[in-house]
Amino acid sequence: MKKKIRAIISGGGTGGHIFPAVAIAGQLMEENPDNEILFVGAEGRMEMEKVPAAGYKIVGLPVAGLQRNLALSNLALPFKVIKSVMMAGRIIREFKPDIAIGVGGYASAPLLWSACRRGIPTLIQEQNGFAGLTNRILGKRADRICVAYDGMERFFPAEKTVKTGNPIRKGIGPVTEQMRLDAMECYSLDPAKRHIFIVGGSLGSGTLNRSVREWIEAGCPGGENLEILWQCGKYYKPSTDAFMEEAAAKGLGGETLKHIRHFDFIKRMDLAYAAADVVVSRSGASSVSELSAVGKAVIFVPSPNVAEDHQTHNAMALVKKDAAMIVSDADAPQILMKEACSLVHDKRKIAELEKNIVTFARPDAAKAIADEVYKLV
Repeated sequence: MKKKIRAIISGGGTGGHIFPAVAIAGQLMEENPDNEILFVGAEGRMEMEKVPAAGYKIVGLPVAGLQRNLALSNLALPFKVIKSVMMAGRIIREFKPDIAIGVGGYASAPLLWSACRRGIPTLIQEQNGFAGLTNRILGKRADRICVAYDGMERFFPAEKTVKTGNPIRKGIGPVTEQMRLDAMECYSLDPAKRHIFIVGGSLGSGTLNRSVREWIEAGCPGGENLEILWQCGKYYKPSTDAFMEEAAAKGLGGETLKHIRHFDFIKRMDLAYAAADVVVSRSGASSVSELSAVGKAVIFVPSPNVAEDHQTHNAMALVKKDAAMIVSDADAPQILMKEACSLVHDKRKIAELEKNIVTFARPDAAKAIADEVYKLV
């Protein structure tokens, strides 16, 4: 058993930051159950709910991001940053961490900056193939930067950069036949049919949802012998419920409509992945890492609403190796479901994509990052 340490993990904002952070915390607790871990997040963001649900204490900072439009909230940003830096300093003085770990997101900046000033070892975990602005700035002073893609030395000092991969949620890994059977039962699916899983990230995706709706309105072309699991997102669930009711009343989609199951959020992602012959997904870092771990044929639809278009960089790293397919956000409403229906019946192409995507899997990522933490401490 390794020595007991006290660690602060900061960042969040989306599942793509939170899930790796919780995975790192979980690995540190495996290294020594007496380790003490404190999370620092941004007030009002997803981490303030998800982290306590995972069993960890979290403190919120008032920090927020700069709005790209001329929003009045931008005027308050400097004051929020100053207050957050002061609070971060107080948190560090009181908790006395051995190391500060940043996973990206608003809250990681004031916490890691304060830790660097006090000479506390710092580690950054960059999930994406194009580094975010916060991490690029912090990387100049951080002691270690753990990355998931090759070529990240163009953003960070090479001597500090280590390729570890992205940590993923527990239970996500290679699919067994028993898992597939469990998935069929869990979601009341027919094993004799082909299956597509559509997932727009932890918050849902307006583009993916619109793509499915337009496909249904067109009569579900290519949807024969097909069942669909569709995570539409909490925000979009009421409108999706209304659309599906209206589609059924109008007789849209024929028999295929009866085989589309939509959810606001799918808790058993392991079984949803196990059920799928093809996955349609955004290409956030966590999604890419999980799909690599389960070895699924995937069509990525990168979100355009992210900094530096990093989701396209994430997806193209796989597309260039014939490990995934890609459809642009702009083209998705017209062609996405046509591509998905074509792929789901092309078993040879699916086998090729599955074979290639598993080469990107890093099931030991959390352990590799924990090892770097202990080296620094």
